[in-house]
Amino acid sequence: MSKFTSIIWPKVILFGDSITQVSFQPNGWGAEIADKLARKCDVINRGLSGYNSRWGKIVLPRLINPENSADSKIEAVTIFFGANDSALEGKSQQHVPVHEYSENLKEMTRFLASAGVTADRVIFITPPPLHEPSWEKECILKGCPLNRHNSVAGQYAQACVEAAGQCGVDVVDLWTLMQKDEQDYTVYLSDGLHLSEKGNQFVAQHLWRLLESRVADLPFILPYWGDVDAKSPESSLLCDQ
Repeated sequence: MSKFTSIIWPKVILFGDSITQVSFQPNGWGAEIADKLARKCDVINRGLSGYNSRWGKIVLPRLINPENSADSKIEAVTIFFGANDSALEGKSQQHVPVHEYSENLKEMTRFLASAGVTADRVIFITPPPLHEPSWEKECILKGCPLNRHNSVAGQYAQACVEAAGQCGVDVVDLWTLMQKDEQDYTVYLSDGLHLSEKGNQFVAQHLWRLLESRVADLPFILPYWGDVDAKSPESSLLCDQ
């Protein structure tokens, strides 16, 4: 077989908690982003259900290795924590104080910069709003009292926005956008905390507005089938693009 150069596909990494982990389910926001980038970029789901920014900060260096050539073409990283950090103190081991949450986001950004992922390729996503009556029902089913408040989630969203400004990264402020003009934000939530199908569409729409410019120039990987030389396919398929 002829010598050939291995293809290193560009990457977009989605890093966060359960809202990221389940985003590859049917009609999920991660699945929609992956579909838009098919044949151009690998969209990697690194969502970790139940995690907060404290734990995310610890594991991030295990997920991205600057010495690995496969991690050398990272086009964008989304950082989507806060829904668990904002759990009420004393009500959940997931709670992280808001100041520490902000510092964790900054530290993750600094690590990414040290790994060659500059601030212009990082996007923060704030926690969404919380619908307390719906989430309280979920808590009761689990045998615990309500452990989150929407006003507290808003404090973490604001901290995320401020940290993004200090780091020079873009941010999707879901908490504000979903409640804009006093709209009924419950349509975006499935259980008061996690996203409904409409909520997934909302995230995909707003994230793509920021992501598109970062990936717009990525080429289609490997030739269109109609352009393959049928008599000598190696000449089309093994050449460097």
